[in-house]
Amino acid sequence: MKLIDRDKQDGTKPYVYDLSLEEWQEWIKLNGEPGFRAGQIFDWLYVKRISSFEEMSNLPKTLRDKLSQHFDFVTMTEVAKYASKDGTVKFLFELSDKNAIETVIMKHSYGNSVCVTTQVGCRIGCTFCASTLTGLKRNLTPGEIIAQVVKSQQLLDATGERVSSIVIMGIGEPFENYDAMMTFLKVMIHPKGLNIGQRHITVSTSGIVPNIYRFADEQTQVNLAISIHAPNDTLRSKLMPVNRRFPFAQLIEACQYYVAKTGRRITFEYALMGGVNDQPEHAEELAQVLKSFPMAHVNLIPVNFVTERDYVRTPRDDIFTFQRILERNKVNATIRREQGSDIAAACGQLRAKHMESGAR
Repeated sequence: MKLIDRDKQDGTKPYVYDLSLEEWQEWIKLNGEPGFRAGQIFDWLYVKRISSFEEMSNLPKTLRDKLSQHFDFVTMTEVAKYASKDGTVKFLFELSDKNAIETVIMKHSYGNSVCVTTQVGCRIGCTFCASTLTGLKRNLTPGEIIAQVVKSQQLLDATGERVSSIVIMGIGEPFENYDAMMTFLKVMIHPKGLNIGQRHITVSTSGIVPNIYRFADEQTQVNLAISIHAPNDTLRSKLMPVNRRFPFAQLIEACQYYVAKTGRRITFEYALMGGVNDQPEHAEELAQVLKSFPMAHVNLIPVNFVTERDYVRTPRDDIFTFQRILERNKVNATIRREQGSDIAAACGQLRAKHMESGAR
């Protein structure tokens, strides 16, 4: 049971959210407790959403003490909270090791969506993204990812609302923290966990090809989004260094495998950068690439301004022209509705500002 061995590696206890229900069942069995206790623990964590072992009142004190000896609750200190005029709320949380992460709650007509972070920093190196400015510090544990949604739900509890959808699109590359991400998903979708519908969860990857195949073989109903941002190898390598590890043709082949294996649609995310990848010829070339995906959907994203980057936004009329070219070629395309721009809600922007003060 490798998650529970974490305390042997770095001297700390595993987090109480680090375990799936199946892993709790194993831990309970190893500790000589009745099997139903695992379900009770899960209920306290994700239905009642308590924040201390002493609150688990239907567990014997001996078990509560044992839990306290072996596990910790995730430390997430609210460093900053910004509310946008559109209802978006962005949090900067400090973890137990003083590293900072971002979590965003976005309000839609259909409910509340939470955007979670999977790594402290990012090593992918996309040249238009604030998340990569300081490189990768470390992976988050499953519990640190899960705690972001639990914390968001606790905040929504005050108004009788609930988290209705999740996007794994915050700081970091989820497919480079794959096992933790999958544990996170197991807890999110479990009926005894937060019980979020699989089709209400989307995971985004920059194109870690081996794990696209792996994710396809999981046969989940979780949505997959691919950050593509260019229609060819040369341009994509300039914008996204990950393309040098996993070239464009390999990425497209992996996406075709995913569609064939799952029968599900892929969303291709395309950040439009003025004068870089937003010309009519780019739209035509992208349409030709995606014609092999009959259910493909392109999400056009006006690039967020990042002080340390040189990219500018594509003019509004050019965005619509790009969209029309795709649709004329039978490729479905929408323009992402901007949210939280007045509170630096794009990935990594708030953390980057925080780090300027000498924080981690």
